[in-house]
Amino acid sequence: MAILSLETSAKVCSVALHSNGQLITSAEVHVEQSHATRLAPLIDDLIKFSQLDFRQLEAVAVSSGPGSYTGLRIGVSLAKGLCFALKVPLIAINTLELLAHQVSKEVDSDMLLCPMIDARRMEVYSMIVNADLNPILPIAPRIIDESSFHDLLQENKVFFFGDGSTKCKAVIRHANAHFVDGVYPQALKMGELAYTKLHSGEAEDLESFEPFYLKEFMIKTAKQH
Repeated sequence: MAILSLETSAKVCSVALHSNGQLITSAEVHVEQSHATRLAPLIDDLIKFSQLDFRQLEAVAVSSGPGSYTGLRIGVSLAKGLCFALKVPLIAINTLELLAHQVSKEVDSDMLLCPMIDARRMEVYSMIVNADLNPILPIAPRIIDESSFHDLLQENKVFFFGDGSTKCKAVIRHANAHFVDGVYPQALKMGELAYTKLHSGEAEDLESFEPFYLKEFMIKTAKQH
C-alpha cells in the first residue's frame, strides 16, 4: 500500500510515492505553468516506474495551499478525482507547514523557521514555527518592511526561506535574520506528513474540500480609455 503525493502550489510540479512514510520514488517538472498538461502524465509515469497499480494506493495527498491559485485548483481537482475513483481518503498538506517540515531537520533546536510564499509586491504568505514545528506566529498574509518580525529577531535567530523570502533579503537586515535559498515545496517530502495525518484519521471530506487560498482571488481587468 502506498500514498501518492501531489505538489502543485508552486512553480515546480512534483509527485511522489511513499510507503509507511518512506519514499519509494518521485519526479519533478521544473517548467512554469505546465501543471495542467504535465501532472497527469507525471502520475502515470510514476505509477508505471514503481510497478504499482493504482488500486494499491492507500490515500492521495495534495498541497492545500496557500500558493498559486491555478496550481492549487489543478492539484486538488485531480487528487479529488483519483480519490473518488479509487475510494481512498484525501490528505491535505498545508504548503507552509510542508516547507517548514523540509527545513526543520537542518537547523538547531533554538532557531525559528519562517517559510514564505510570494504573494506579489512586498506581500508574502508566512508563518513562524520553532524547530519542533510548534507555531509562534500563525499563517497570515503579511506586508514586509524594515520592522517585520523585529521583536522576534531581537531574541532569536530566524531562518527565512521559500520563494517569498528572496525579495525580503534587502528589507529584513537584522543580524539574526538568515536566508536559505533554493527551498521550494516538494512532493517527496510530503509522505511523512501525509502518513502521520492518515493514521491519525485526519482525512478531508471529499465533497466539500477546497484549497486554502488565504486570500480571495483578484481578477485584474484592463482600464478602459
